[in-house]
Amino acid sequence: MSKEFKRQDGRKPNEMRRPISAKVGVVPNADGSAMYCSGKTIAIAAVYGPKKMHPQHSQNPEKGTLRCTYNMLSFSVADRIRPGPNRRSTEISKITEWALEPVVMLDKYPNRVVDVYIHMIQADAGTRCAGINAAAMALAHAGIPMKNIVSSIAAGKLDKTVVLDLDKYEDSEFKEGEGSTDIPMTFTPDGKLTHIQVDGHISKEQLKEAMNMAREACKEIYEVQKQALKEIKE
Repeated sequence: MSKEFKRQDGRKPNEMRRPISAKVGVVPNADGSAMYCSGKTIAIAAVYGPKKMHPQHSQNPEKGTLRCTYNMLSFSVADRIRPGPNRRSTEISKITEWALEPVVMLDKYPNRVVDVYIHMIQADAGTRCAGINAAAMALAHAGIPMKNIVSSIAAGKLDKTVVLDLDKYEDSEFKEGEGSTDIPMTFTPDGKLTHIQVDGHISKEQLKEAMNMAREACKEIYEVQKQALKEIKE
């Protein structure tokens, strides 16, 4: 990892955006809810259920269904976006389900569904990871049995340097100019990977470096999540 490499915002390659914060119980009428903030990115997640799955033909008699819906609100970015689902939000909704399913004990809820709604109220890259972090806390707050919580962050590559937690400039403008690679990942506290995507090109050695960097960062994110859940119990 190059020590000479300078990021636009002054961070070192292995530094996350600041501040990082989390709060639980932000949507009173939900069964569980949470907010996760990383730099200028803010995600809110609300959980409803478990409840009976409709339509009936979608029910699974062996286990429940985790249904995630990701949405970027129209005012979350400077350029107003069209509200409602699109290809990207549909993809991220499914990815969020995959990241969370390994730790959610759905076998306790046959024929039922747990709905997780994730809204990005402010976006500066890293939105899917922020959404996963908020959703994991919201599920725990709702009392949904989980083997563990998960924490998510993206690492990547800017030109030839492996970096942590790309911001909007690094993920978009830099990519167009010099080439960047974005790798969102999700881990359990004991370091098990539940989700990874690779958007761009990276060598096997640098991918390993990026994963180690993200795994360490997720330990800090987990502590923030855990503290937020502890505060609501108190």
